[in-house]
Amino acid sequence: MIRWAGLSCAVLLVGSMELHLGEAWWWQMLAIVAGTCVSEDLTCITVGLYVHDGRMTWAVALVGTFIGLFGGDVGLWLFGRLAGPRLLRWKRVARYVPTRRLEALAGWFEKYGFIAVFASRFMPGTRFPLYATAGLLGSRARKFVIWALISDLIYTPLIITVVAVGGGLIAGPLERFFGCGWWIAPLGALVIFFVLRLAFMLWRPIGRARLAARIEKIWRWEFWPGWIFYAPMTPYHAWLMLRHRGYTVWTCCNPAIEPGGGIVKESKWKILKHLPDDWIVPTALIEPGDLDHRCDLLLYTITERGWNWPVIAKPDVGYRGKGLKRLDHPRDIRPALNRNREAVVVQTYHPGPYEAGIFYYRMPGESRGRIFSITDKEFPELIGDGRNTVEQRIWKHPRYRMQARLFLQRHHAQRRRVLREGERFRLATAGNHAQGTLFKDGAHLITEALTQRLDEIVADFPGFDIGRFDVRYTDPEKLKRGEDFQIVELNGTTSESTNFYDPAGSLWAAYRTLMKQWALLFEIGARRRAMGVKAMGNCNLIALLWTYAREQNLERVGD
Repeated sequence: MIRWAGLSCAVLLVGSMELHLGEAWWWQMLAIVAGTCVSEDLTCITVGLYVHDGRMTWAVALVGTFIGLFGGDVGLWLFGRLAGPRLLRWKRVARYVPTRRLEALAGWFEKYGFIAVFASRFMPGTRFPLYATAGLLGSRARKFVIWALISDLIYTPLIITVVAVGGGLIAGPLERFFGCGWWIAPLGALVIFFVLRLAFMLWRPIGRARLAARIEKIWRWEFWPGWIFYAPMTPYHAWLMLRHRGYTVWTCCNPAIEPGGGIVKESKWKILKHLPDDWIVPTALIEPGDLDHRCDLLLYTITERGWNWPVIAKPDVGYRGKGLKRLDHPRDIRPALNRNREAVVVQTYHPGPYEAGIFYYRMPGESRGRIFSITDKEFPELIGDGRNTVEQRIWKHPRYRMQARLFLQRHHAQRRRVLREGERFRLATAGNHAQGTLFKDGAHLITEALTQRLDEIVADFPGFDIGRFDVRYTDPEKLKRGEDFQIVELNGTTSESTNFYDPAGSLWAAYRTLMKQWALLFEIGARRRAMGVKAMGNCNLIALLWTYAREQNLERVGD
């Protein structure tokens, strides 16, 4: 959204140059410089089109564009130099920019500085992060200014000349179709801008894979943003609200789980304490406090309980696998706890190799429950061929390229590594779709024996009605018999029946599953309300969600 808003502003700014074409040369230069502040590429293309039409002189175009580009480069460097250290003191920023990565980038920039600066001119979207990072790293100002000066002196006449000479191929047909007007130049600039970006993407194999992934997201609904996917559910929610006389009646479910039966901000630790120890993964809680004390406490806990490495550390209040870290060695403890300053749940690592999400419900007042669905999870894994890097293998995979940015951010240090032929490389540890795990419908795992086992597990949890058990297990047949599995966590009312993410299913089937799930939530909530449980008020629900959104500063990419 921000990118498109910026592009719209750029179109308006460069379009306004038309108003100054009859003005003094310095008015034209001022319009050019203003345009480069919003979109350098779009402004350069527009100026080239004006030169092609003879409505702007070469001198004004070259000098104005050079001033705008060079001034912008120096400005970005100064921004990184002056504001960068302050930004890094913010937890939300520092979480995504670890010190070790900055140190590695500093060495790389010193070695390939000019090549990076010059190449960024032909790689849209790279200048801001590159130049600001150069300032943040404290790259010598004189050296950076020389690099930027040389690259701008080469790029400015090159791009304007190319557009001025060949721009008629685009502007001519537009004028014949739309007629003459002030919008022709910015429209032509937009067309050229997208043609160049498309050509640049198609030029590289990774670019072609990135373009394919963007196009495929149109029909691969499992990768849609949540607000788009859930929007069609709004009328159905409204109907359920009218039928049960209250939009928040579903918050009466799970009265033993706060807040609202497990909407957000519920404690994983408190929920697990209601379940028998024999059926949950060995778990400990590390409270907030002094970092050194927390590190010592965690190491003591692992040693005292005889746990083996690795262990899993994740926020006690979290969702969608955010902030989850696999700790393979005592040296991993401090970075993990430093990133998660709030309460952290630590668990032994269950090797699986299988994981499932079992969506279970039990009507209030009944001792027997039912399994609504089971999601069988398949962890993403690369298999090496001895030739391609981790990054290349990800982009070549028809599924992994849909979440390539996620995987490459998680495995940034190994993206250039070439995997040996047949070597397996696990891309995700968290059994979460948002972290890259494939979800499949596991209806074949539903049995009466497994249902009875879950009934026994929640028998002493009277305030629990509905939710999803995330379990690890070693053998599908044993799971069907209700044996040899351990619960990683239990999620409440807002947990999903995640089997609908199965790519083999249809979009309509996914919405059918969601509608059944929400109908069940409202029905259980209505029964609880009749038993005296009070629903959360609309204002309180909105305030809870708003507060959670503001306080949410977990690292988006977990392990």
